[in-house]
Amino acid sequence: MTEKLTSTQTQAALLELNTSLPENEQWTLQDGKLTKTFRFKSFIRAFGWMSQMAIWAEKMNHHPEWSNIYNIVDVKLVTHDVGGISELDIKLANKMEMFK
Repeated sequence: MTEKLTSTQTQAALLELNTSLPENEQWTLQDGKLTKTFRFKSFIRAFGWMSQMAIWAEKMNHHPEWSNIYNIVDVKLVTHDVGGISELDIKLANKMEMFK
């Protein structure tokens, strides 16, 4: 079963996740959720990325909260079953970074 990460574990995972990202493209914690805004060159690229991530999310049985307006995708990750951030959120965030 997936377990909620402690605050210390969440901060460490967030630091590792952001290590190679520019400051203006990093993940943050907002309202107990991992959040990030992804910007793409066009709507079709944003939508294509969302389609790829939807396949991974389904395979993981872990689905993001997200919205898309033109070339921008706002993502929020949280594991509702545990009431906070879990390893599933970190894994999905890493997958999102791999394919952006």
